[in-house]
Amino acid sequence: MAEPAAANTAQAEYWNLQAGPVWAENQGRLDRQLDPLGRAAQRALDPRPGERLLDVGCGCGHTTLQLADAVAPEGVVTGIDISRPMLEVARSRAGNAPVRFVEADAQTGDLAPGVAEGAYDAVYSRFGVMFFEDPPRAFANIARAVRPGGRLAFVCWRAMTENAWMRGPFEAAAALLPPPKPGDPLAPGPFAFADPARIRAVLEGGGWTDVEIAPHDQAIGAGGVEESLALALRVGPLGAALREWPDLTGKVIDAVRAFFARHDGPGGVRLPSATWIVTARRPQAGTGV
Repeated sequence: MAEPAAANTAQAEYWNLQAGPVWAENQGRLDRQLDPLGRAAQRALDPRPGERLLDVGCGCGHTTLQLADAVAPEGVVTGIDISRPMLEVARSRAGNAPVRFVEADAQTGDLAPGVAEGAYDAVYSRFGVMFFEDPPRAFANIARAVRPGGRLAFVCWRAMTENAWMRGPFEAAAALLPPPKPGDPLAPGPFAFADPARIRAVLEGGGWTDVEIAPHDQAIGAGGVEESLALALRVGPLGAALREWPDLTGKVIDAVRAFFARHDGPGGVRLPSATWIVTARRPQAGTGV
């Protein structure tokens, strides 16, 4: 399939030159914070021994390795990502696990290099599907890599207003930052799938059926106050603002640290998260169902 020159080029640049190196540097904190949400989506996927799985937006490989454990001893998992810095971390963690990591654009790329179309039994993603320029095309491309009747499960964020772990640090620093620029809620980004009606339309437009969208609410955390502070200054809405105005970082630290201190407890800083757990299926060949 020919790849249009403009497909996801902005996201490729962002995840290779800006966000990717930051996520690679902070992969331990991020894995600790996001792990319970990723596991919720894995339970919805129900991976089985011997299956071939595709992990879309695999990042630093944490979820790919978890899935490999689930399909062992004869299954295999392919992790794809557009970010070379994150894939370098993933490959360094692979060891002898039955995984492979491929640099590819899920919207346009060959997601099953070296194997037949429809090679995967199921597709999974932990926060890796909200960054497509053309989401229906991306999910159609993903569907082609899955056998008829194959499964899809992913976790994505609901609105920022529902996610205190992202909203809280940003609001703590807001008085010290320039007003945020209005953005397009449908543009590629962490909250692009906040609207469940859009998720359903995108998946059905990409050829998926039996779409189920369930809310999942769970407190999450990256560690203590200082670990939470370090992550918030680099990742999420506050991190994005400080990449634009890095000279203001020193001014916001005390306010953000005080916010996290108010939420610190025996298990570290824990704040509410709000996500969707989404499942779907590729129709059986020739049936449309």
